[in-house]
Amino acid sequence: MRNNPRSGFVGTLVFGGIVVAVLLIVAGMVTFELNPFKTESKDRSPPPILTELREISDLHAAQAEFEVVIDDEKDVRYMPAVLAGERVQFVAVGSVDAVVDLSTLTADAIVFDPDTNSVVVTLPAPTIGDPVIDHEQSHVMNRDRGLFNRLSGLFSDNPTSEAALYDAASDKMADAAAQSGLVAMAEQHVEDVLEAAIIKLGVEDVDVRFESAPTQ
Repeated sequence: MRNNPRSGFVGTLVFGGIVVAVLLIVAGMVTFELNPFKTESKDRSPPPILTELREISDLHAAQAEFEVVIDDEKDVRYMPAVLAGERVQFVAVGSVDAVVDLSTLTADAIVFDPDTNSVVVTLPAPTIGDPVIDHEQSHVMNRDRGLFNRLSGLFSDNPTSEAALYDAASDKMADAAAQSGLVAMAEQHVEDVLEAAIIKLGVEDVDVRFESAPTQ
């Protein structure tokens, strides 16, 4: 009786299929920890380097939080916006502190009168600190650029730099903080804290005063 080559080929395929299935089952039973091709992540970063320690003599007495929208449009004369020009809408989120500089305090900044059991404290006037913008929350809402602007941007390393937008937002926050009640709030907060602390020492009357704000 002659062997049928076709049946032999089919048998080989079936056997091969069984072998593959067994291998897949075995591979599935092998845990991930035993996988020889497992990828491991190693942190080879050097440890942080302490470059300097500084004493801070500024008392941050109050803080104002702001959300500023910058809507900046640059038009090109005699050219439609679709061809030339740019408009960008940018939202900046940040904060501004009112700061009391304690580094200038002298020995006569605190005057105690034992006869009346009272204290007069004279401090520098709070000043508006530099705005601190949260880069994670700040973002561009919309940006429209003319065709020529987009083409010229192909030859620029950073055609849509947001540095100018952050600077504009910082200026607006500083102006808004100066017009708010931030300085008055800082004075009241410092006054309340000092009065409570000094009264606990047994002093009956505490008078906290602030020097005149420096002229800009």
